[in-house]
Amino acid sequence: MSETETRDFIRQIIHDDLESGKHSEIVTRFPPEPNGYLHVGHVMSICLNFGVAAETGGRTFLRLDDTNPGKESREYVDAIKRDVHWLGFDWEDRLTHASDYFGQLYESACRLIEMGCAYVDSLSADEIREHRGTLTEPGRNSPYRDRSVEENLDLFKRMRAGEFSDGELVLRARIDMSSPNMNMRDPALYRIRHIPHQNAGDEWCIYPMYDFAHGLSDAYEHITHSLCTLEFEDHRPLYDWFLDQLKPAHRPRQIEFSRLNLAYAVTSKRKLNTLVDEGIVTGWDDPRMPTIAGMRRRGYPVAALREFVTRAGVTKKDKLIEMGVLENCIRETLGEQAERRMAVLRPLKIVLTNYPENKVEMMEAMNHPGRPELGTRELPFSRELWIEQDDFMEDAPRKFFRLKPGGEVRLRFGYIIRCDEVVRNTAGDVVELRCSYDPDTRSGTGSSDRKVKGTIHWVSCEHAIDAQVRLYDRLFNEANPNAVDDVHSVLNPESLEIVDGKLEPALAELAAGQAVQFERLGYFCTDEKEDSAAVRVINRIVTLRDSWAKLEKQAMQNQNQVV
Repeated sequence: MSETETRDFIRQIIHDDLESGKHSEIVTRFPPEPNGYLHVGHVMSICLNFGVAAETGGRTFLRLDDTNPGKESREYVDAIKRDVHWLGFDWEDRLTHASDYFGQLYESACRLIEMGCAYVDSLSADEIREHRGTLTEPGRNSPYRDRSVEENLDLFKRMRAGEFSDGELVLRARIDMSSPNMNMRDPALYRIRHIPHQNAGDEWCIYPMYDFAHGLSDAYEHITHSLCTLEFEDHRPLYDWFLDQLKPAHRPRQIEFSRLNLAYAVTSKRKLNTLVDEGIVTGWDDPRMPTIAGMRRRGYPVAALREFVTRAGVTKKDKLIEMGVLENCIRETLGEQAERRMAVLRPLKIVLTNYPENKVEMMEAMNHPGRPELGTRELPFSRELWIEQDDFMEDAPRKFFRLKPGGEVRLRFGYIIRCDEVVRNTAGDVVELRCSYDPDTRSGTGSSDRKVKGTIHWVSCEHAIDAQVRLYDRLFNEANPNAVDDVHSVLNPESLEIVDGKLEPALAELAAGQAVQFERLGYFCTDEKEDSAAVRVINRIVTLRDSWAKLEKQAMQNQNQVV
């Protein structure tokens, strides 16, 4: 990093720790719970944890915090690993699980009991909540809080042996039921769950709580900087309390930063799970979902996502980032990378009446106007062509420079044509345009100096490839759907439109996940899951322009005033 660059506050802390000699190597961890797919908020955490370690020659652990077997699965574990790799990061030999440390955590819990710092409680979950108090009123001690060390150890070992049913007993820390920090009011350390574990199998029937396992797992792995989002700030005193009592050989430091909250997207796993379970989306990898799997399937480039989190920045202030910021990162990335192709999404047929019926010309088309090194391709041109329906208007205003009765346009890489006749069906709908072409106006030949103001794209009917094109938009029409209790009330009914498109022949060779720009329409890619030789399925990644910009600007101003 140059002297003129500004470090975020976490990188500054790490820089100072290295400069002072407090640490000789930086060790971080990315610790997702395998209870769902990773989402856009996790991209920030992944890039931060892996990034700050890589920048200093350090190491990063990928640790699955699998302490709640009732909500976890191998599917989620595999998805997490796939997503982290796709973003360009590698944990090498540092893939761990909280469940790897269940034995050590159990021994640590026994030590807390022996120290008089933990006890087995027989209160029910509802009774524990009643004793906990409120933000303005202190809690009350459990009547079982003063059990002897011997009785607590005996009960805890019997919990471990499976003698009790779910919820019958719970191990709690003995801290302070009058603490103003609710997390310090004798939090639960272990609960009974007779559920097989996706990694540990049937070995355990008691499982540690996240707060207990998290800090100690950091200590076991010699994590130097435990980077967490701001909702864990009130948990830090508890994190430190466990370390103070148990005094592990290594002591990590927890530092909090603000979550990445993206407008018009939910990052609550509970709400994401609702969308999946109720069939509102087709799965965790639905291209409308803000999951990494969904964004990958939609066609978002990795470079754009990483640039997005860089622009969002690492701060201590909660904020809602405009969807337009992410979409502009995608446009900028794909604008440089993606080759151009032609496709018609809402086809209207035109017939060039003065063009020979069996003639086919090959038009030379540039693959990228700003990158001549990408070369050219050939486009077949014939008598019958498809154009976009909205490139024709019968009662056109004065400044409509596309096709209209008696009007002329240039076909991209082709000829100038004139609309001579409008053909309708019995219902009165326009079904075909009869046009004539000027043979002296072929693009690139210099044979005519005649100019027209409009240029439109097209595809030869004879050579077109049929495709199902999925036009994705934002899943919600509310800027902050995370704050809405009922996500059904803010669903965008136009989040997906499916059209039968016509593609130029070169798109037959489009590789899985390869992004291209459909000229004048947007950026698109094949659907990695459903595209096939039998049915070409194409996803819209993003439009060429931000049609939501004005609406979003006002919504964001309102939301950030609330935040």
